[in-house]
Amino acid sequence: MFCHAKRKKRKTDPTIANNVSDDVYDEDYVPPANFSKGRRASVSAEPLSMEDDITNDRVIHPKTDEQRKRLQVAVKEILIFKSLDQEQREYVLDAMFEKAVPAGEKVIELGDNGDFFYVVDSGKLDCYIKINGEEKKVLTYDNTGAFGELALMYNTPRAATIIATEECVLWALDRTTFRQLVLLTTMKKRELYEEFLNAIPLLQELESYERMNLADALVTTQYKAGETIIKQGDEADSFFIIEKGTCEVKIKDTFSSQHTNEEVKLTELERGQYFGELALIYKKPRAASVIASTDVSCAVLDIGAFERLLGPCVEIMQRNVSNYESKLTELFGEQLSIDDLRR
Repeated sequence: MFCHAKRKKRKTDPTIANNVSDDVYDEDYVPPANFSKGRRASVSAEPLSMEDDITNDRVIHPKTDEQRKRLQVAVKEILIFKSLDQEQREYVLDAMFEKAVPAGEKVIELGDNGDFFYVVDSGKLDCYIKINGEEKKVLTYDNTGAFGELALMYNTPRAATIIATEECVLWALDRTTFRQLVLLTTMKKRELYEEFLNAIPLLQELESYERMNLADALVTTQYKAGETIIKQGDEADSFFIIEKGTCEVKIKDTFSSQHTNEEVKLTELERGQYFGELALIYKKPRAASVIASTDVSCAVLDIGAFERLLGPCVEIMQRNVSNYESKLTELFGEQLSIDDLRR
């Protein structure tokens, strides 16, 4: 079923103005059937199969080029979209529609059932959750972010109240499309990563839901044997976990009596081991190069997601400094620090 929303000329019908963008639209515009000012009385979870065709019953809300560009920018850093391939991403963007929200309006309310997932285009909204029986503000969305996915994913009541503190523009995605496109794809990715991530000692510090968020953010990247994955002295922007293959960690020989400045092997890494963390933690250039010894597959986490998702693991990663420095001592026969490698 295709749902088209044409927008051509301005209307002032107050029953429509509250539900769609205060934009221009055609007289025959009909908002999505389940999109209303009121809240749904009940939600029945649709059974989802991993074999479902996630492109069935495609919904399309036409957009201008300007709207499409704004939407692409708005979803760019939203984790749940990063697990979609290009075709799936286009289906999702087609199905989203713009919604203007006046200051003071509750977009979602604690305890209600969920109809829509929202991405913030512009404006500020406050998030309240119940703590010790009282609703308290825990977060502010400031011209970016997304909310509303948990109630749709787990078929549970809304866990928070979101209130616009100024005029906002949101992008909304109906629950059916969300579940078919986003949830099924995320489920498949989480299933693939679950066993792998659970076996990594570093990640035992994370709660189960934190590991699921990590799985959403990881991007699998392939490297050919002999390819340099990170280079000593470069600025750091990513963290790597080896899914398959082996890598060599190398540093330039500036410490031996020969001072050849050639790369020497410090250690070797294999499946389940990680690298690239120290430069992100200390915000300094790479202290070593990592080269693929075989064809390698890495789960890659960008710096923003690293800082957001791996906070509980930072202390453990910092302990690795002494391990690295002991290997330097063994290699060159003198006490060296990681910072020595950056000089």
